[in-house]
Amino acid sequence: MIYAVFEDGSRQYRVQEGDVVNVDFRDVQVGSNIEFKRVLLCQKEADTKIGQPVIAGATVVGEVVALPSTKIYVQHFRRRKNYRRFKGHRQPYTAVKIRQIVVPS
Repeated sequence: MIYAVFEDGSRQYRVQEGDVVNVDFRDVQVGSNIEFKRVLLCQKEADTKIGQPVIAGATVVGEVVALPSTKIYVQHFRRRKNYRRFKGHRQPYTAVKIRQIVVPS
């Protein structure tokens, strides 16, 4: 079992091959590949590599599965003041399925 921790934007993700993660939106087509080059940690069985700050030559390769978006509703209400506000916000994401974790030996 191999897993890696990579950084994308200001977030870190712990992934294995086959995992699906939601990263920040990118304007890419579904089915295209994305490489994450900032791999901070990689563990394969008992062998652990920790980058300072990144592991040189290590990449996480993923395939874009979908471009979902979730809508969040924000409601403000103050009782007895006739104050009601209802707003929506839609946050786009890029769903990426991890295909391969490449670590130089």
